[in-house]
Amino acid sequence: MKEEFPYTLSTMCYIEVRNDGEVLWGGGHEAYERVRRGECRLYAVWPGQWSSHLFAIDDLDQYAAAFGLVHDEKRTGLADHQHEVSWSVSPYEKRPNGSYVSIEVQLGCGCSIRDLKAFAKQMREQRGWDVATTTGWGSAGDTYSIRVRRTSLRQ
Repeated sequence: MKEEFPYTLSTMCYIEVRNDGEVLWGGGHEAYERVRRGECRLYAVWPGQWSSHLFAIDDLDQYAAAFGLVHDEKRTGLADHQHEVSWSVSPYEKRPNGSYVSIEVQLGCGCSIRDLKAFAKQMREQRGWDVATTTGWGSAGDTYSIRVRRTSLRQ
């Protein structure tokens, strides 16, 4: 199985074709479940400037892992457990009272962050954090720099 699922662009359109011929606009968890039950086929429409291309989603496990529908520890670097998290406001933060603040995170549980969206989902569930997933993030060794809504942070 490949590491990367190629159809995760925000401009990607998913369509389902049900066994009775009905066509639905879709994607997501509900579509995944319908495909698993054999009720429909799932397709990705790759948008182009002059034309678009249609691709059948034939690796459902890869689709589910890429969108976080099932946890994929190998791809995300994150075990499915309660993380040991320590954090502090970044010394480079210029607006510590802004809506979002840069923080430096360390994971004491041995996990590593390879997928920011997966980490954001886990931190929302575990700590109530609102992690920005549309901005840059980075790491230096075992320290990760991310942006989090300041009001969602709790020690």
